[in-house]
Amino acid sequence: MTRQYHLESVLLPEGWARGALVSVAADGRIDAIEQRHAPEAAELRESERIAGFVVPGMPNAHSHAFQRGMRGNTEYRLSARDSFWTWRQAMYALANRIEPKDLEILATRLFIDMLKSGYTSVAEFHYLHRQPNGDLYPGGNLLWEAIVAAARTAGIGLTLLPTLYQTSDFGGQPLKREQARFGLETEQFLRAVEQRIGEERRHASATLRTGAAFHSLRAVPLATLREASIALRQIDPTLPLHIHVAEQVQEVESCKLATGRRPIELLLDTGLLSPHWCLVHATHGTPAELQGVAASGAAVCVSISTEANLGDGFFDAAGFLRRGGHVCVGSDSQATVSPAEELRWMEYQQRLRKKRRAVLADQFESHVGTRLWRDAAQHGAQAIGQPAGAIAVGHRADWLVLDSMHPSMAGASADTALDHLVFAGGDAAIRDVMVAGRWVVKQGHHAAEPALRGDFVALMQRLSA
Repeated sequence: MTRQYHLESVLLPEGWARGALVSVAADGRIDAIEQRHAPEAAELRESERIAGFVVPGMPNAHSHAFQRGMRGNTEYRLSARDSFWTWRQAMYALANRIEPKDLEILATRLFIDMLKSGYTSVAEFHYLHRQPNGDLYPGGNLLWEAIVAAARTAGIGLTLLPTLYQTSDFGGQPLKREQARFGLETEQFLRAVEQRIGEERRHASATLRTGAAFHSLRAVPLATLREASIALRQIDPTLPLHIHVAEQVQEVESCKLATGRRPIELLLDTGLLSPHWCLVHATHGTPAELQGVAASGAAVCVSISTEANLGDGFFDAAGFLRRGGHVCVGSDSQATVSPAEELRWMEYQQRLRKKRRAVLADQFESHVGTRLWRDAAQHGAQAIGQPAGAIAVGHRADWLVLDSMHPSMAGASADTALDHLVFAGGDAAIRDVMVAGRWVVKQGHHAAEPALRGDFVALMQRLSA
């Protein structure tokens, strides 16, 4: 059944509209938009009136849901040389304690938090495949299914990215004991992905998609990456493919030592990159490498909150955007879960480096918040392979309603609404959230929260012990 909404102020691809009638089909996609400042009385009677500023929901292009169990528990000093590599040992310890039911509880709570912060879909970069002893789960991957179940309960759009992880370092080093849950043989991996895609084709979902990921060049030998990429393209030519790359200096140096080339350079030389790829982090890319990524059409997903938390370094967002690059954002390790914070610090990093303001605005959009939110939503949808990221015909009805009466939005006009959201604490004004034409958050509340609260608190107390 088609539903109709009268949006008082809405961000469309061509800019802000003061009044629009939006029709949403039964499958959750927008099938008509008419800009109407003053609709007829009959149209108003037949539509739901939405007051406030309506903007596209943000795709979260990179998430590790199980790492929600670490938040706040690694913020202490072990040595004067603490880094990503020391943090990783704590991550492994958590990964080896998580059971499928634990993961479902963590992911459900996390996905609700994502919705309330403005993320309406998520790419789950998932490399937990086996039981803690290294055996496969009998009858199916219960950890994968825990993520899917959590997304359904929360009502968030999900692109599940089963992740290939085979080696512990460059040169084909075998997995370490603490990495045993991550390993899959290439044929196992390809069969599992193909099976999921086949199931999705038989039972179409408005919000669920399967893609694939390669953990990193240190975890997947280059020959295997080539072989698996070609096989995955034969299964689905539009399959989203993601990879961590050039996140830390040590990773770059180890890659150079093992191969004679830098990680992004190595990827570019394969000729595999396309608009269906997403490079996660790319923190330490050279100008020439970023030019090559931009030319390929691949997206780069940055997670400033995680990159800052781990001391990774600065991604050259200004240089990449100047070269026509596509940037999206993700919550990664869940240090914080807020697209507004990711975008705010993307801009603030550039201000600190260049000692200027409004660095990431451009000649076509002078409002930094609008430019960053619009572009990250569009390119995030590209990266996760979902029909989202814009309020447009053919796209899924994933949108946020910003309460124009909230104190953080006081004085905001349509032109400055996203500046308030990104730079003035406006994420507190996210009142209602829709995914695929269904309200999943109303007046700041999600229906699944009360029943979840006790189980989540008990789990966190156990994991934090």
